[in-house]
Amino acid sequence: MPVSKAGTAYDLTGPEDAPVVAMIHGLGLTRAATYREMIPMLAGQFRVLSYDLCGHGESALPQETPSLNVLSEQLIALMDELRIDRAALVGFSLGGMINRRVAMDHPDRVSALCILNSPHERGEEQQKLVEDRARDTSAGGPGATIDATLERWFTEEFRQTRPDVLAEVRDVVMANHHENYALHRFVLAAGVVELIRPQPPITHPTLIITCENDSGQPPAMSHAIGSEIDGAGVIILPGLQHMGLVERPDLFAGPVKGFLRRVL
Repeated sequence: MPVSKAGTAYDLTGPEDAPVVAMIHGLGLTRAATYREMIPMLAGQFRVLSYDLCGHGESALPQETPSLNVLSEQLIALMDELRIDRAALVGFSLGGMINRRVAMDHPDRVSALCILNSPHERGEEQQKLVEDRARDTSAGGPGATIDATLERWFTEEFRQTRPDVLAEVRDVVMANHHENYALHRFVLAAGVVELIRPQPPITHPTLIITCENDSGQPPAMSHAIGSEIDGAGVIILPGLQHMGLVERPDLFAGPVKGFLRRVL
């Protein structure tokens, strides 16, 4: 398993001369738990870089308090070390916040964005509630809410028919370092504020996908993100919840692959 000088665990697959696509996972997850099925669907045509966020999976804990800027710089440092000039950034949930931050801070390093099941403007009152909840419930670590989380992430049918996948995801989330998880959870809660009506504007080709029944990142948020990025496309996948990407990776990979073929 390759690890960067800064302690970021990563994989790099696909044709060496193909355009690079970087895959960014979400809170409490890993590159494998999120993108294991999707990466082979892309790696036939693209050079796919996947990695674990700071303190997640096999990556080292961060040296400073996590923020969107810190997580943005983690990817840029990895790209620098691997001599990757530009990449299309595919980000799920928190990853879809990180890739927007990278596009704002390092626009010349980004060729396109795919924003998957990612949050956006909540309104002042709801934003405060989400931040307060992140502070109040973080002390118990990921285990304090894992059952409710899995119900929110996966459809009932999938929970009944694929207990193996649920067990794997549960184990990945439960393995998180408690303090690191809490700090990243607060980034997920509070970081959207700096992405609303982005300045500088995001001008990269952008595809936004979410699921019809994603309660935390509902379709209205994806449409709002799209309205703030000129020319962005928005796809809403019916029936699925937050982890639709894991339930039906093909429904994500098809549009993502088609989009990347057009713009890269």
